[in-house]
Amino acid sequence: MSEQQVSFEGELKSLLKTGKVIFGAKRAIKYIKLNKVKMVIVASTLRGDLKQDILHYAKLSNVPVYEYKGSGWDLGTLCGKPFMISTISIIDEGDSKILDIIKER
Repeated sequence: MSEQQVSFEGELKSLLKTGKVIFGAKRAIKYIKLNKVKMVIVASTLRGDLKQDILHYAKLSNVPVYEYKGSGWDLGTLCGKPFMISTISIIDEGDSKILDIIKER
């Protein structure tokens, strides 16, 4: 696993403890339109039409989108949830440096 991946996962855990996030693709689109999202993380397995919508609205709103290489199940496990998570919208990054990691890409 690359160093980038390790730091992303570490920062994601920090984000979940100290920040505010919203799960789900449809809610992500809604919150992007409302201009309340700082960044969106999408799983590589997100359905194509939803991914296109998120990318479209994120581009219009200048919201960065990070494509997580793993599946929705991997992202769910990483978040400590017993279900698939296709999309994480970051409302507040808390103490995490996750926004910086994305800017470095």
